[in-house]
Amino acid sequence: MKNELILILDFGGQYNQLIARRVRECNVYSEVVPFNISIEKIKEKNPKGIIFTGGPASVFSKDSPKCAEEIFKLGIPVLGICYGMQLMTYTLGGKVEKANKREYGTTNVKIDNSSSLFEGFDDVNEFLMSHTDYVEVLPEGFINIGSTTSCPNAAMENRKKKLYGIQFHPEVNNSVNGTKVIENFLFNICNCSGDWVISSFVEDSIKKLKEKIGNKKALCALSGGVDSSVAAVLLSKAIGKNLTCIFLDHGLLRKNEGDEVEEIFKKQFDINLIRINCKDRFLNKLAGVTDPEKKRKIIGEEFIRVFEEEAKKIGTVDFLVQGTIYPDVIESGLGKSSVIKSHHNVGGLPDYVDFKEIVEPLRDLFKDEVRKTGLELSIPENLVYRQPFPGPGLAIRIIGEITDDKLTILKNADSIFREEIANANLHKSINQYFAVLTNLKSVGVMGDERTYDYTIALRAVETTDFMTGVWSKIPYEILEKVSSRIVNEVSHVNRVVYDITSKPPATIEWE
Repeated sequence: MKNELILILDFGGQYNQLIARRVRECNVYSEVVPFNISIEKIKEKNPKGIIFTGGPASVFSKDSPKCAEEIFKLGIPVLGICYGMQLMTYTLGGKVEKANKREYGTTNVKIDNSSSLFEGFDDVNEFLMSHTDYVEVLPEGFINIGSTTSCPNAAMENRKKKLYGIQFHPEVNNSVNGTKVIENFLFNICNCSGDWVISSFVEDSIKKLKEKIGNKKALCALSGGVDSSVAAVLLSKAIGKNLTCIFLDHGLLRKNEGDEVEEIFKKQFDINLIRINCKDRFLNKLAGVTDPEKKRKIIGEEFIRVFEEEAKKIGTVDFLVQGTIYPDVIESGLGKSSVIKSHHNVGGLPDYVDFKEIVEPLRDLFKDEVRKTGLELSIPENLVYRQPFPGPGLAIRIIGEITDDKLTILKNADSIFREEIANANLHKSINQYFAVLTNLKSVGVMGDERTYDYTIALRAVETTDFMTGVWSKIPYEILEKVSSRIVNEVSHVNRVVYDITSKPPATIEWE
């Protein structure tokens, strides 16, 4: 059970979910809520502390997100990050001004380490700055506890009221030892005990699912990926045989994956599993479609339609279970943050769904937390650490129109890449790796003949949260072997390239 809570007020910044994750790394449960949450709701939730996120807005803007001044009078510790610090200053009577030039990047911040917020830090530390406005005059009762050469008030505190503001982002990897700032806020200022662990999440979730679903029927959308697999086992623990898993094989899975999924869930778990082979149906719907967002919407629509049809065959089904996780939610722009891409199990849902309710037991978890949950549920490690796979499958790893021939090309190329990564024992150090079939054809030479065939792009990323990531420095000899095998073993491919772009600015997937 989660006995203590940190509320994170979302003001629309790109790193909002990272803050939640950093708090949880400290074994304190966190919940992201809209910036305009009511004072009554805050009191009801009774948090140990509140964190204001950053955001792209300016406090001067008419439409910028604001909070009530009363929030600072609740006696609950508040930490404002970036825009959150500026909003705290603006609301409490300080002065915020436009900077002459935007400060962005890792910056040396001189701090007052006698502050409880900076306990254990050196006098100067590297943190990521990203702001256009800055605090010129502190609110009454606040003192300066941090500065840079271009930002005189980079951190502030009102120790008596337990109100703190920092202009930098401690939640990102670019900030050296940034999580320690959050840790100090949690334990030195909010007096948290740090007793939230995944086992408590599992116990709490099973109890809630039992109460919610009871003796009613639930249908789980099982893709065979980590998220839906963990969601399925979690539901199975809660409602047993009242759960039916439908494994929808739409033909967009990786090579041999359909057979592997069926074998695992029928032989290793006592779960009702129905496999639906409907590749032709999906390919017909996707014929001629090249826009990635349209692909996602079509696949999301068809997923639900197939499940509705199968549910009617089974009988009354009240709940549809999905393996939606936190990054899906934030990247689909369901809060105030910018839409990066829609996910078939979030933004891709059609308006009409023929179920009483959709259940998403993993909606508040990050990928690494989902894996820990899987291990806690005794799911085999090889399944728990399976490569992340998007709901729309290979449809968003084929640039342009989806055809059966293109699927065959990509499945074979991707299989070779994954096989060689495993052979090199890199499968655990690289968090996500896959092949993409680009829509680019180029001239090549095979034997004595001129060819004009496709280019395969390889993508490999190292990340802990899947919100940010860096491209993996795979040794050249491994890349060379992969390239050679793909060109020689996969028909209609004569060129292989490697994607060396991090996230941001790119996303992990190409579409």
